[in-house]
Amino acid sequence: MAQSQFRPECLVSGFGLIEGPLYEPGHGLLFSDTINGGVRCLAPDGSLRDIVAHRKGIGGIARHANGGLIVSGRTVALKPADGGATITLVPDDPDHGILGFNDLVTDDAGRIYVGSLAFRALSTDGAKPAFLHMIDLDGSVHRLADDVMLTNGLGFSPDGSRLYHSDSARNSIYAYDVGAAGRVTNRRVFAKTSKGSPDGLAVAADGSVWVALAHGSGVGVYDAHGQEIARIDMPVPMVTSLCFGGDDWRDLYIVTGPDGAPQDEGGGIYRLRVDVPGKERPLARVALP
Repeated sequence: MAQSQFRPECLVSGFGLIEGPLYEPGHGLLFSDTINGGVRCLAPDGSLRDIVAHRKGIGGIARHANGGLIVSGRTVALKPADGGATITLVPDDPDHGILGFNDLVTDDAGRIYVGSLAFRALSTDGAKPAFLHMIDLDGSVHRLADDVMLTNGLGFSPDGSRLYHSDSARNSIYAYDVGAAGRVTNRRVFAKTSKGSPDGLAVAADGSVWVALAHGSGVGVYDAHGQEIARIDMPVPMVTSLCFGGDDWRDLYIVTGPDGAPQDEGGGIYRLRVDVPGKERPLARVALP
């Protein structure tokens, strides 16, 4: 698996800090701009359209089975497909050290897993550890793990038995065992990054874990034992997240931020053909308030 010999193709640029990439079959790549706000869709023909306007700080996106998008930020919320009022699923809770939420992922049943932040997004001043949460199918919210300093990428192994979780501040990717009713146990360090901090991640069909390396100008690829087996070099340092997509799920979409990029380039979206597919992310199926 020697992807580093291939140069990712830049599809579009000129954005702020891009996060939350999610490929939607038949439509294209959904992504957020945390600085400038909103969620957009990059269609296969290269056209762009707005999906969610204005909301800043979105780190994670999921589609809901009833329509609309689950988005993170100050809260975890549903933005209805018809443009109706936002529905809050998990509010912030400053009294208990929860000032916002970052990356999220869905399991095969449709539960939502999301990490919280104990400091304002885009600033690590006074950083304090926060938590990993799960929104269950009945809409109830459960705290699954604590002591997560800077929560980022989340992804499940192909059989759903393991959850991976980036803690950027500690240069660590955790692994949890997933048990009955979606609870997690036995957190341990799956891998440590030496060049760049682990940010968004995606898991391929063969169980390999693909990790965006913020400030590291690359993507690290790890086998199921946590050994780095490949690296994809990127032309800009701030690599924030990635996902699989395309008709055969072998298009790797990599998104970036403006830090260290040429001034007129900003955050961009890149695409690279890879030799292992990912898979479509499950729809969220949590009950709505």
